[in-house]
Amino acid sequence: MRGASQAKWVVAAVAVALAATACGSSSSDGASSGPANAQGTFSYQSSEPQNPLQPANAMEVGGGRVIKNLFKGLVDYDPSNGKLRNQVADKIETTDAQNYTVTLKSGWTFHDGTPVTAQSFVDAWNWSANTKNNQINSDWFSDIQGYDAVHPDKGDPTAETMSGLKVVDDTHFTIALTGPVSYFEYKLGYTAFSPLPKVFYTDPAKYGQSPIGNGPYKFVSWEHNKAITVAAYDKYAGIDKPKNGGIVFKNYAQPEAAYKDLVSDNLDVLDQVDPSDLASYKNDLGDRAVDQPQGAIQNISFSLYQDSWKGQDKAKVRQGLSMAIDRDTITKTVLNGSRQPANTWVAPGAMGYKDNTCGEACTYNPAKAKQLVTEGGGVPGNKITVLYNADGGHKEWVDAVCNSIRQATGVECVGEPKPDFKSARDLIKNKKVDGLMRTGWVQDYPLNANFLRDVYGTGAAANDAGYSSPEFDKLAAEADKATTVEKTAELYQQAEEQLAKDMPAIPLWYYKTTAGYSKNVQNVKYDSFGDPVFTQVEVKQK
Repeated sequence: MRGASQAKWVVAAVAVALAATACGSSSSDGASSGPANAQGTFSYQSSEPQNPLQPANAMEVGGGRVIKNLFKGLVDYDPSNGKLRNQVADKIETTDAQNYTVTLKSGWTFHDGTPVTAQSFVDAWNWSANTKNNQINSDWFSDIQGYDAVHPDKGDPTAETMSGLKVVDDTHFTIALTGPVSYFEYKLGYTAFSPLPKVFYTDPAKYGQSPIGNGPYKFVSWEHNKAITVAAYDKYAGIDKPKNGGIVFKNYAQPEAAYKDLVSDNLDVLDQVDPSDLASYKNDLGDRAVDQPQGAIQNISFSLYQDSWKGQDKAKVRQGLSMAIDRDTITKTVLNGSRQPANTWVAPGAMGYKDNTCGEACTYNPAKAKQLVTEGGGVPGNKITVLYNADGGHKEWVDAVCNSIRQATGVECVGEPKPDFKSARDLIKNKKVDGLMRTGWVQDYPLNANFLRDVYGTGAAANDAGYSSPEFDKLAAEADKATTVEKTAELYQQAEEQLAKDMPAIPLWYYKTTAGYSKNVQNVKYDSFGDPVFTQVEVKQK
């Protein structure tokens, strides 16, 4: 059918850009790698999740990467080439990109042994979409008919289900959207669309602390602010069966400490090399060093909900501050060439990426920067702050960005570190930032819509700036109604042009995966999302 084949064709068209580059697997000391131990557990650099481990309640990597391994949805993305592939789904069929029939594979079970059925998906999506359940990603279900009904501020306060979801039998259910969404199958790969077992609803809070999923790994323990441990699930029915016995997601307050542990083989797989070690990590790790493209971008966003940033003239101030940042010098020196200066709000490799959408506003021009800041009425108190998490290796570049702004415009700029990612995200989520904030974004699916609608649409869960533009929303809605993914991507480029006018966030640079692994593991590869392919990591025998 058109929807299924179309989505596969589009992902295939961008496969080259999305493919995860393989990294070396032999150890740098020349020792024989030996056979892998399929039961071995490896450790990975992580952070404390912001929220309970519920599939629709993670928008950050600390919780998101754990949930990806505990749960599996209808589809996911092949890490070797970026193509959409079926997991729990056997078929997803549509003739109009609005009405879908889903057929499930048999044999899937949750970690408590109960079967994964059509009801498991429909109940989970209804529960996750309902705002009374306080799921941060509830708006991911907004395309489905009846979504407004499960929002007490919009529909019926007693409503529990969306009219667009219907169970046919144990292996079939239907999805009716409010209109055509050509890329809906892309979205289904996001963890928010995972199924939930019946026992979850007896005590959602309890199961957020000790989740029962259907993914390649089952939950073992969560020692808050220290580590989350998962073990391989021996009855996992997916096509990506683990080649190891489990993972310890190990929290680090300082990324430099994680790197030291990696070099000494006390940590097995690194998330990202901290800025202070970028110059030496390839020499330290040899062929265990990783340097490859990633579908992610680093931004700093404005707290547009604060009076100090409201008003049309303030767009000039925001554009001026963007032009005051010397991206080329910072990425080459402070970040040792590990990032690429950004001139758009969409990372390269995503379908619909268009070079230089930001234009002049992302080009370093100190004189014009100062002029625009003055014309826009300046910054209140002539001082701005940039909130960031101190455990993420951001201090060096934040200081460099502030120095660039200060020298170009005369505006005082200082970093505002918070001790960890969760602390920073809690302030950002609750709209308690008075100034600017670090807002990096890793793709959830490889299409420009994910970098645009899901971040800058009015009311979007990831809209940290509180940005609201009727023109942007209008263009995004038109893009969503397109009947082909190519047209959707083209129309979203028009929506992106509105961001250049309003500048709700300043694009800084595109990420690269700069990471590595210890001598204890092999077959470590990273995908275009910046994640290790967890199930394929092999632990060497001692």
